Amino acid sequence: MKTVGFIGLGVMGQGMVRNLRKAGFTVKGYNRTKEKGLVLEADGVEIVDTIQDVVTDVDVVISIVGYPQDVEQIYFEDGILDHAAPGTILIDMTTSSPALAERIAQEAAARDLQALDAPVTGGDLGAKNGTLAILVGGEEAPFVQAKPLFEAMGKSISLFGGPGKGQSAKLANQIAIAGSMIGTAEMLLFVTRSGIDPTQFIETIKSGSAGSWSLENLIPRVIAENYSPGFFVKHFIKDMRLALERGAEMGIATPGLALTKDLYEQLAELGHADSGTQALYLLLAERSRASVE
Repeated sequence: MKTVGFIGLGVMGQGMVRNLRKAGFTVKGYNRTKEKGLVLEADGVEIVDTIQDVVTDVDVVISIVGYPQDVEQIYFEDGILDHAAPGTILIDMTTSSPALAERIAQEAAARDLQALDAPVTGGDLGAKNGTLAILVGGEEAPFVQAKPLFEAMGKSISLFGGPGKGQSAKLANQIAIAGSMIGTAEMLLFVTRSGIDPTQFIETIKSGSAGSWSLENLIPRVIAENYSPGFFVKHFIKDMRLALERGAEMGIATPGLALTKDLYEQLAELGHADSGTQALYLLLAERSRASVE
């Protein structure tokens, strides 16, 4: 299993593809906006024009796109399921709907294909460094076959059960991140207004009980006034919406998640939909200024 067709060459996809190439895999790439993927030609990636091209003559098809509707389109309308050869393993690494992952797995099985849902966490740095956490749903046999690819892209890899379980695990992860983002953003505002050096403060507390990935990787970006996306605000809103919908289906209350989604939607309305999730600090800082005035 050495040839991969990769769909989605954005912030995450480019780092993941480069790590697949470093591990010795042959990669064909496709992106809806072809120009974004051309930079990977220098890494030995063939950039093709259509989804039919990218799924032809490959052992595995990997996709990581924006939204569940994009996943549905590339699988059911643009032809992954119709054009992939029998025996091909299909791996969707987009954060999407558990129900959609189950539907893809059912349709794939009917065509003698094998499907895994394998969303990731770790942001642009994890994609670049090959340290992503990969949360997988599907059957064990294709998971074992795909393990070398996952190991090229990630550090922590787990199969959580059948189709859709990877997506459910990722949505649970996003619930945890939602709480962390509010806490770290409010912390930074409090520290700054207190006249404490925020960099010194982070270095002091990061090994204690307040330590987190967000604290160590995103708050330094805020201090540097860097709001470029490692993970887009608009995609985080999508993930939280999916988690709220799934939680409602299971009859569980997630008031903290609902609050976080509302705040991020306000942030997007201020023009930060394409900023990184650390931009939540800007909304809280603006609210604080308004309350003082």
